[in-house]
Amino acid sequence: MPSILHAATVLLLHFLLTATFCIGIRTIAGGDGSGFGFSEAPDYRNGVECPVSVNKELVSSCDPSLVHVAMTLDSEYLRGSIAAVHSVLRHASCPENIFFHFIAAEFDPASPRALSKLVRSTFPSLNFKIYIFREDTVINLISSSTRQALEHPLNYARNYLGDILDLCVDRIIYLDSDLVVVDDILKLWNTTLTNSRVIGAPEYCHANLTKYFTDGFWSDTVISRVFQLRKPCYFNTGVMVMDLVRWGEGNYRKRIENWMGIQRKRRIYELGSLPPFLLVFAGNVEAIDHRWNQHGLGGDNVRGSCRSLHPGPVSLLHWSGKGKPWVRLDARKPCPLDHLWEPYDLYKGNLVKDQSPSTTTSIFLGFSSYLL
Repeated sequence: MPSILHAATVLLLHFLLTATFCIGIRTIAGGDGSGFGFSEAPDYRNGVECPVSVNKELVSSCDPSLVHVAMTLDSEYLRGSIAAVHSVLRHASCPENIFFHFIAAEFDPASPRALSKLVRSTFPSLNFKIYIFREDTVINLISSSTRQALEHPLNYARNYLGDILDLCVDRIIYLDSDLVVVDDILKLWNTTLTNSRVIGAPEYCHANLTKYFTDGFWSDTVISRVFQLRKPCYFNTGVMVMDLVRWGEGNYRKRIENWMGIQRKRRIYELGSLPPFLLVFAGNVEAIDHRWNQHGLGGDNVRGSCRSLHPGPVSLLHWSGKGKPWVRLDARKPCPLDHLWEPYDLYKGNLVKDQSPSTTTSIFLGFSSYLL
């Protein structure tokens, strides 16, 4: 028991003291027209050991010395996106050396200008740029899914990163909005994509790949032949390291669109944007340690029931599935793991909730063996 208490204490101190330099939190009112209000995050700064950017005075989206992260940004998942960014900065060894590329939907209720003002007020020193994703690029290729949220055009923005982002960005980490990073993202960035591989992600070769495609797909000996010369493994597209140069050279956007076109004519899968990625890349993915995507914490796509962690250490917690931690917390029906997302939430409605040391310590006691 003393060793468990010691581990929990170490983790709690690590969480509270991660940043070398930070200032206090203040409330930002949603006066920018976005309808949201967030607290200003602590001002996380580089330590003395961090390399100096080649453009220290004017940080550029083209700076190859920075860690480049791409995420979508929209009114529905904004609370999750802000928490995800906060988690990345909090645990980064060199937070000033990270550049965020945010993709916003063209017709989102919150305009790109309002989103930009909100991000800047929440993270005043953040390096970021907002790009506009034209939804008509993909709208005619989207088919119905098991969950309506999966049909949103912004879910398909990852297919077009090579076209949306500045041409000088040749490598990116793509992150979903329903996750938190609890480790230094530089470790993920340092993943080497070997043998000309285009993407890297945690693979799950024990998963039953057949369930991701319809009987009509498997009974068609022509189209199911796509996996014949590969050993395909399931992977989740919410966390990927991507080489955008190789992506463009291989015309992978078009390959994915071709499968989406087939899906529109004859139903070969049920889920939204994931199956086309599996069809194109499964069996040719750089395997990354499972700790970098502890996914499925949102339950399945129908009930969104509570899930537990997979065995092993954790660097990233991912609430893929129907259940989102902010929704369950607000409804006062949280799953146990939702409390691990809660400390990164900057939404102003959470400023009055109980954050007593006893409550926080009891949360971390239950998961200390995973997160250390």
